[in-house]
Amino acid sequence: MSSSELTLRYGCNPHQAPARAFAAEGDLPFEVLSGSPGYINLLDALNSWRLVRDLSRATGLPAAASFKHLSPAGAALGLPIEPDSDLARALFPPKNVELSPLACAYVRARGADRVSSFGDWAALSDTVDVPTARALKIEVSDGVIAPDFEPEALEILAAKKGGKYPIIRMDPGYEPPEIERREVFGITLEQRDNSWVPGDEFPGEIVTAKTELSSEARNDLILAALTVKYVQSNSIVVAGGGQVLGAGAGQQSRIHCTRLACGKADNWWLRQHPRVLDLPFVDGLKRPGRDNAIDQFLLERQPPAIEALWLESFSEAPTRLTADEKAEWIAKRPPAALASDAFFPFRDSIDRAAESGIGYVVHPGGSIRDAEVKEAADEHGMIVAHCGVRLFHH
Repeated sequence: MSSSELTLRYGCNPHQAPARAFAAEGDLPFEVLSGSPGYINLLDALNSWRLVRDLSRATGLPAAASFKHLSPAGAALGLPIEPDSDLARALFPPKNVELSPLACAYVRARGADRVSSFGDWAALSDTVDVPTARALKIEVSDGVIAPDFEPEALEILAAKKGGKYPIIRMDPGYEPPEIERREVFGITLEQRDNSWVPGDEFPGEIVTAKTELSSEARNDLILAALTVKYVQSNSIVVAGGGQVLGAGAGQQSRIHCTRLACGKADNWWLRQHPRVLDLPFVDGLKRPGRDNAIDQFLLERQPPAIEALWLESFSEAPTRLTADEKAEWIAKRPPAALASDAFFPFRDSIDRAAESGIGYVVHPGGSIRDAEVKEAADEHGMIVAHCGVRLFHH
């Protein structure tokens, strides 16, 4: 049963105790079904829940998110994953499981940036079914939040971590107060809750020469924009094919955010290169070890001691992709969407985004250099829209 207060093990760090979560009025809008979530777990759970709820409402599709330290490492919509396709081979879904739409959403959300998603908090927009529970069971994850769980799915997840895996059932009808409050250094800050979601007018005013958006491209822009709403600012998010491909979070410079997000998107495309899909892993290599080995394979170089340890992941030494091979492969990728939580102060982010195949961009607009940004986008054949809404998140 829900209650008005939940005692937590400690706050952000072990020395920050005691800690608790409580409702100012009435009961908490969630119920802990298993395990004991911590302070950071709840921050991730509540932020990730809002993201998947927003995504599902905006698109009409099941949605999932993979959160780490208050920012999504991944988010996705429940689009099909063709068995044995290169996409499936890069995502590493559970074996011998027929994926439901919700399971597809989580496999996609978890799969694009698997190194960042290690030890994630998972959020699901719909009732968790058995295929989704099986997808969660095999990953290193810190907990899950969803509106409900099928009995067998709950049984599968409740056995995770020896019965200590945190499972939270969220009231899907809960709406937060209109005014949000936060206490910092003994001072209470107050603001209106950020309830913005894309409407029929999204993505807003298209300012570039190229204007035609497919429904798939618009959905990717919605996914990128709603995800960037929950990424610690400054932030940039790249999305394509119904899943987030890269997020650049918490940087003081927008170009650094862009480099991070686009670099992660580049790695996602490279992970589908035939040489990556056919890497000769040693038998018995665990999923995190394989993820790290792929991540290191895509590096240009690493210290000799690390290289020696890395080679232990393979039955024979693999040959790394050259810079030219990488560039040739990335050039074949389909256009992706990019969302920025604030305007671009310079054209440099657009120029960098073009290197990663970005075809569609949404940002608030309002910079004194909007015309320069538009000019850069026209040079690269991009579509740029001004949504008119800044989405800083702190």
